Amino acid sequence: MIDVRLAVPAIAAWVGGGVALQIPGPPVWAAVALWSAAVAAAATAVILRVLGEDERDDSARRRGRAAAVAAGVCVAAAAAALVCTAASVALPARHPDAVARLEHHTVALRADVTSLAVQAATSPYSGGRVRFSATVTALTAGRTTMGARMPVQVFAPVGTHVQIGETVTATGTVTMLEPGSETAALVYAGASPRVVAAAAAPLAAANSMRSAFSAQASELAGDGGDLLPGLAIGDVHGLPTSLSDAMKQASLTHLTAVSGANCAVVVSLVGAAAGALGLGRGIRSASSLIALAGFVVLVTPQPSVLRAAVMATVIVFGSWAGRPGRAVSALSLAIIALLCVDPWLAVDYGFALSVLATGALLLLAPPMTERMSRWMPSRVAALLAVPIAAQVACQPVLLLLNPTVPLYGVLANLVAEPAAPIATVLGLVSCVLTPFWPAAGLLLAHVAWVPSAWIAAVARVTQVLPASGLGWVDGVAGFVLMLAVTLAIVLVVVRPARRVTRLARVIALTASGALVVCSLAGMAGGRVAEALQRPSDWNIAACDIGQGDAVLVQSHGAHALIDVGPDPAPLTECLSELGVSHIDLLVLTHYDMDHVGGVAAVVGKVGVAMVGPPSDAHGRAVDTALTKGGAKVTVAQSGDKGRIGTLDWSVLWPDADAGGMEDGNERSVTVLFDGDGLRSIFLGDLDERAQAALLDTDRPQRVDVVKVAHHGSSDQDDALYQRLGAAVGLISCGAGNDYGHPTAKALRILKRAGTLAMRTDVQGILMVSADGDGGLRTWTQKHATSEQLATPGRSRGVGGDD
Repeated sequence: MIDVRLAVPAIAAWVGGGVALQIPGPPVWAAVALWSAAVAAAATAVILRVLGEDERDDSARRRGRAAAVAAGVCVAAAAAALVCTAASVALPARHPDAVARLEHHTVALRADVTSLAVQAATSPYSGGRVRFSATVTALTAGRTTMGARMPVQVFAPVGTHVQIGETVTATGTVTMLEPGSETAALVYAGASPRVVAAAAAPLAAANSMRSAFSAQASELAGDGGDLLPGLAIGDVHGLPTSLSDAMKQASLTHLTAVSGANCAVVVSLVGAAAGALGLGRGIRSASSLIALAGFVVLVTPQPSVLRAAVMATVIVFGSWAGRPGRAVSALSLAIIALLCVDPWLAVDYGFALSVLATGALLLLAPPMTERMSRWMPSRVAALLAVPIAAQVACQPVLLLLNPTVPLYGVLANLVAEPAAPIATVLGLVSCVLTPFWPAAGLLLAHVAWVPSAWIAAVARVTQVLPASGLGWVDGVAGFVLMLAVTLAIVLVVVRPARRVTRLARVIALTASGALVVCSLAGMAGGRVAEALQRPSDWNIAACDIGQGDAVLVQSHGAHALIDVGPDPAPLTECLSELGVSHIDLLVLTHYDMDHVGGVAAVVGKVGVAMVGPPSDAHGRAVDTALTKGGAKVTVAQSGDKGRIGTLDWSVLWPDADAGGMEDGNERSVTVLFDGDGLRSIFLGDLDERAQAALLDTDRPQRVDVVKVAHHGSSDQDDALYQRLGAAVGLISCGAGNDYGHPTAKALRILKRAGTLAMRTDVQGILMVSADGDGGLRTWTQKHATSEQLATPGRSRGVGGDD
């Protein structure tokens, strides 16, 4: 029988830590409450046990059971309290108040690099920035230097090369994220960071191994060479975007995430080798742990790696002590230990998926195999049960990242899985041998290429199969729906101690089936209804393109587009849905990727393009692409004027002599449209200082619609919005975006100005039109409650362009 006693405190620690980090206020109050609950439960258990000792009847047994429950509550509350206490201790250094006051100001920082640099976006025009993870240890503003311990995402110019473990210094701006985000802040470096200290010897050796192996794999042909570093050591920084997308659609990305299987291979191989040499149990265990530590350094300590390594360590220690490890108990201890060290793992998607997949393999796959063995050979049942169990357990969380259900995921895993361990083992050995014996490493890499190429081919074929992904309800509703389906499957598969009646199982299956059918019918019907209800006489339409801006203005068949978002694909879809095939006027407010990354969607379709000052080669590349597509490209300045359809437009900002304003956000092109019964202003990413400077020019006037600056960040000038007095404020931001947009401050400013907030993150496409009587009509792709519209965004803490 599987021992799940430690699972309860592990779940309590995970849920308690996650909730404490997301609710307003410091986690210390949650810690106090949980410690109080633990003490109260402990006292209750002691009292019940003492009272029960004087009795010998059924009452004593009931008291004994109640005492056991109270003791369990005590342990669970104490585990959650430990995590909250750890969060309270770490928060001041992780999210210093002094740093928050320096937000958007230029600071110098010192940081330890924790990941390789990768492209910051997937657009063909994303050459402007790369990003890497680091831990900031010191910041300097003016003459003041302060210590910190902040995990950040650093965005630096293309050409930046850093290695894990190096210490770098950089100058740039800091954008703080919510305290509950696993990333504390985003750093935008104005120049490539400078390395001031080399990595420690073990990290340098691991860096050398990774680099040599990646270079060797890059010489192998096709997808097999591209995928091999990911399969062997979890290195996906060189994985092409198209192959990465194919792996996601085929539900095969877990093969490039180093996890328990990889750690088990390392521990087993070293243990077996030590046993073959006749070494004792203690030496075998120590050798396995040393090899495991080296493996973690080599593949980098990502959440899934840490979970697997700690779990393996618990099992190895159990074996050394003569008590074979119990996997569920080891997983539970790993969860508690890791959350106490880093409480922010409680809100990390990678950690969640790793734990859920492992739990499914331990708890759901065995009974599923037993059930399926009634209708097929047991080996086939076991092969099918593993990917099905993992898919069932992880799918609710995966829907929060991408509201699509991969229909061929189980089949793709069944076909690809046999090749994975071969590629992993051979690739790992090749990586270790390459620096010392290049010929042997190269030979093994060529052999490992075969299973690697097979897995890549499975992903590619799966991607092009018809209906490879089932569209699902997004947001909380989709999560709850999938959770209901998951629970129904678990209810049918797992036999509880007291069997659920056949009627209850039939009801569960019927209910979940009805939910799925209603969902599919609702999605299909919703698309038809949306197309019929969408107004065709709109004046302004904000496309739902994720975290970025892409807003259309329409006048008598002529169209202007302000920015193009981060990615061509969603913009292409939006233009197609709205029937827009030509852009008469394109305004690129500035060259951040969330404003120009989707430019490929409009190249060849633009008549005139007004752009902000191109500050680097990336901006010039965007301008060149537009020019080659036939557009006339001009640099916008205040005072520029023109007309599209029957709309007059004028540029209000930037001024040619805007002293002290930096290229980028502060010099965002700000344009006013007037005509067709509606006046609107588009503020780009102007920050509070630039907004105040614009207000001082006396150019802003009352408008009907304002495109809220910087996706609703907190960097806003209240007085400007009061002057504008807009009836509607359009906020273009992505659902679950990395920055917590829109912020509570921005929403309060709009409310004080009497401006109705409309948001793409919760309402999808937004449309506004003049009603002909001096008023406005609005339409949204999705319905949102007033509570949803008033709720600030919550950061996920994964870096991106801002």
